[in-house]
Amino acid sequence: MTLINELRTTTRRSSDLSKHSADVFAEAEVHTVRITRRDGEPLVLMSQREADARSVLLQFAADLITVTLGDEGTLASRMADRFQWMLALSPEDQATCAHDLVNAARASFATGQSYLATAELTSWRETATAIAAGLTSHPVEWLEDAERVERP
Repeated sequence: MTLINELRTTTRRSSDLSKHSADVFAEAEVHTVRITRRDGEPLVLMSQREADARSVLLQFAADLITVTLGDEGTLASRMADRFQWMLALSPEDQATCAHDLVNAARASFATGQSYLATAELTSWRETATAIAAGLTSHPVEWLEDAERVERP
């Protein structure tokens, strides 16, 4: 199975890695580099950031699969059991969050762009954290006649 992400892979010979290592490393910071070898299977060189993003996406995929296989309650309630930070959201926001996370995951898997799912996940988690901390969208009450005070 070929992912779109593989289209962003550069192929280099192992001799390029030894002769032009700075160039190969610079490429690996931008996208995956496949290193071919005469005596063995090709190796892949990528940034730690990319490897971490793939790990996060795989863990998120595993969590989503676990949630979707359940049959008790709604998708939102099953996701709130798995992602307990969702409990800080209203029931309507939990449903919206569940829908948004599934769609972002599908887009990430279809395009090979892990940031789509991780950005959505992070955005919703930070929103839930802010709500739990008491930051809400209630209007701010401003003082009409603000009193000036001396600077200390």
